[in-house]
Amino acid sequence: MLEWLRQYRRAHLPGDISAGVVVAMMMIPQGMAYAMVAGLPPVAGLYASIIPPLLYALFGSSMTQSIGPMAITSLMTAAVLAPLAPAGSGLHMVLAAQLALLSGLVLLVCGLLRIGFLANFFSRPVMNGFTLGSSILIALGQGDALLGAAFPHVHVLSACLGGGTLVLLLLARRFLSRVLRTVGLPATAADVGARLAPMILVISATIASSAFDFAALGVQVTGPVPSGLPGLNLATSPAHWRVLAQPALLIGFMVFLISMSGAQTLALKRSEQLRSNYELIALGAANIGAALSGGFPVTGSLSRSAVNFAAGANTPLASVITAVLLALALVAPTGWLALLPLPVLAATIIVAVLGMLDLETLRTAWRYDRADALALLATAGGVLGLGVEAGVIVGLMLSMGAIIWRASRPHIAVLGRIAGTEHFRNINRYPGGTAPTLLLLRIDAGLFFANVEPVRQRIEEELARHPATRDLVLVLSAVNAIDTSALFGLIELNTMLKGRGIGLHLAEVKGPVMDRLKDSALLDALHGRVFLSTAMAWDALSAAH
Repeated sequence: MLEWLRQYRRAHLPGDISAGVVVAMMMIPQGMAYAMVAGLPPVAGLYASIIPPLLYALFGSSMTQSIGPMAITSLMTAAVLAPLAPAGSGLHMVLAAQLALLSGLVLLVCGLLRIGFLANFFSRPVMNGFTLGSSILIALGQGDALLGAAFPHVHVLSACLGGGTLVLLLLARRFLSRVLRTVGLPATAADVGARLAPMILVISATIASSAFDFAALGVQVTGPVPSGLPGLNLATSPAHWRVLAQPALLIGFMVFLISMSGAQTLALKRSEQLRSNYELIALGAANIGAALSGGFPVTGSLSRSAVNFAAGANTPLASVITAVLLALALVAPTGWLALLPLPVLAATIIVAVLGMLDLETLRTAWRYDRADALALLATAGGVLGLGVEAGVIVGLMLSMGAIIWRASRPHIAVLGRIAGTEHFRNINRYPGGTAPTLLLLRIDAGLFFANVEPVRQRIEEELARHPATRDLVLVLSAVNAIDTSALFGLIELNTMLKGRGIGLHLAEVKGPVMDRLKDSALLDALHGRVFLSTAMAWDALSAAH
């Protein structure tokens, strides 16, 4: 906070104020709705939207990130706590805060230990698959609230309210911004206005509920919402610390990944630099703040952050203003919130999560890399079929598995010389010349324990295709590292080739790799030479026999 406050200018204030007001209006229905997804009273969503953004503003590095409840973390909270306590019960609320506390501590420790790089192990297709599966799961989970009863026992008025709100929100998402621009609003104002459609519909539905007494007609409403600021929450359940430890680790991971994804997208638009370890600390503090104020796990929301950005936010002061306005809304009489129809809230949840569906990533992955596309679908299927926690684990295993699978099967090219040049290229792609007794192989990956055997098998296959070979040159221009297993593999390869009268040579070895090889037995035992370039190896060996 001290950094951005020192650089604060008066010109930033109008944008921060407008963004703070707009996001506060958006947060009231959204926070209440996501609290319901988590199995908590609606007011818990407002509690989770006050202290967390203040703490994020103190430690975070993003200027436009909006911190608070989000659909995916709410769903994960509900999935974790469902076997432990009934939704809406006192224990459920205590465990939700305890889960936020543990998740915050995980994030905080990771930030202090500077291990933000772990987020790189979740590939974009796997993250997209998790979002896809979670969005569908959340939308399906709102079916009963939308219809007023479990299908097929539909409450007609509730279904009309929920269905009508759903249609209006979908129409607003698609056309309202265009209509507002047509009547003369600037593009930014039109986009922000379209995003406030849920708030307008919630207020309208609440007014109608008051006028026509929807509760007496059988429509479920939110019920009494306590007024006043959240108190300090120190309640925990000692019996559940160990049970919540693993889910807290997974939720902490997802909080960081979701937050960084949205923050990075917005930071690129302003050429801002995010600091991943600062983000871990800030998100950890935000979740600890949520726990101490009776909330549940929170993260950065891409949709809310986008509204914050579009509404003119220049610094985290916009989020501070949002938090202050939400606090004032709780201090003021909250009786009107008790009349909000649940089918309307369910419709806002469904439209919000459907907006998170990104099928373009699936289409791109299917055309570009089927393995990534299958990982995306498997992660989404894991979330839908096995549950949220299992879906996260499936995604992580697939991400790591894809890395190991690709690295264990490195591309190896037979090189030939392009006529009239000193360039050497893959003979399957370019018309390169070769020598009968010289075999040039370029290995396009680091050498480590998982690919030693596949590389050796490929070398044997190429030697079998080129029986006249007397000199084998391994071109290591793409090899960034050679681990101990690979080192022993090269020593054994050298011994085997020496016994067959074939010299093993190395070319274009990178400096850091050579520094390590100098401390090994390979270079002294090498039945060949180390060449600075492939061209030098060609000149020295092509006519040697």
